[in-house]
Amino acid sequence: MAMNRRRFLYAAAAGAALFSRMPDLRAAGYDLIVRGGRVIDPSLGIDGVRDVAVAGGRIAAVQENIGADAAEIIDARGKLVVPGLIDIHCHAAAAKDGPSLVLRDGVTSYNDAGSYGADGIDQAAAVVKRGPNFGRLLVNISRIGIDIQQGELHDLSLADVDLARAAISRNRDVVVGVKVRLSNNVTGANDLEALRRAQEAASSFGLPVMVHIGQSYSPLPAILSLLKRGDMITHVYAPAPNGILDDSGRILPEVLAARRRGILFDFGNGTLAHFNWDVFERAVKQGFVADTISTDWVGAQSRTTNVVDLPNVMSKFLMFGLPLIDVIAHVTVNSARAIHAFSDRGTLNVGAPADIAVLDLREGSFQFMDNYNGIRTGRQRLFPIATVIGGKKAPDRA
Repeated sequence: MAMNRRRFLYAAAAGAALFSRMPDLRAAGYDLIVRGGRVIDPSLGIDGVRDVAVAGGRIAAVQENIGADAAEIIDARGKLVVPGLIDIHCHAAAAKDGPSLVLRDGVTSYNDAGSYGADGIDQAAAVVKRGPNFGRLLVNISRIGIDIQQGELHDLSLADVDLARAAISRNRDVVVGVKVRLSNNVTGANDLEALRRAQEAASSFGLPVMVHIGQSYSPLPAILSLLKRGDMITHVYAPAPNGILDDSGRILPEVLAARRRGILFDFGNGTLAHFNWDVFERAVKQGFVADTISTDWVGAQSRTTNVVDLPNVMSKFLMFGLPLIDVIAHVTVNSARAIHAFSDRGTLNVGAPADIAVLDLREGSFQFMDNYNGIRTGRQRLFPIATVIGGKKAPDRA
């Protein structure tokens, strides 16, 4: 399938300059080598059998048949070796052992998308800082964070801009944006004002806003009109009312215009009315593929839903014909470009942090589910096999 955003997909080549100033790590010897896997790195245009060597917590070499020994060897023959996966929309900071659980899925970097507002962001920041992987946070514009039962923005007084600004200021090292959920059951008629307040808080720091769409009170074009370059729409394939398709199933012109002016679109698999196969298929057939693939993972219970893990969610795009290298790009280089804090991640470039995911691409008959119990069958599925974080092998998933 031809991609319509290759400039965004492979803009990472410019990132090579970031690492050109790094010392030659090969001189220090290797701590770990991942041997013999099919290395796929969209940022470098690599798709072939290589060894990946690590020294001092950084990528030291990506070459055929590295002859040196290392303190630890990972045999990746017959497997995929890719940059550590970035889940740009999950809720790992709010889940018990969330960061360590997603790490075992190959997720070396994650973005907790608004689990907490101003009232709880300090707690979330502490979780991020002590986690084994690289985590960042979006602060929810509602001071109470996500309220699944009642909806956190029916009372607009909870969308307190001053409190949000103070929360960001206190945690500027880990807060990378503002989140606002705009479904009707979350906001009612308050959606556009809640978004305006989210923008007001974010703009003080030059940060993006991530907007959860799906069955909103206001039409999507009204929401899009309030977004700036670098902002993100998540749950892009949410069904009507007020999704990305018009009544005839075509992509709204306002959606296409938003993409042209730099608005990013994230998948956000989730479980509650966030996508169905009909919208997914219609959009992809029109060439409208999400910029980033994410899970909306909420904890160990996600294993028993249609989410399972990020490799499973990636496999849904393989089922619709997206090339494997593009699917990898959607969880590595694309996510790294979407949020500046991840700009040195999502690559196996020499000098980059040694974050690596080893995946198994299995052939067979696999069932994939949307948020409405709709089932489609695909012939390929990705499974997490091993993860390296900062040059050290993480515990395997049970």
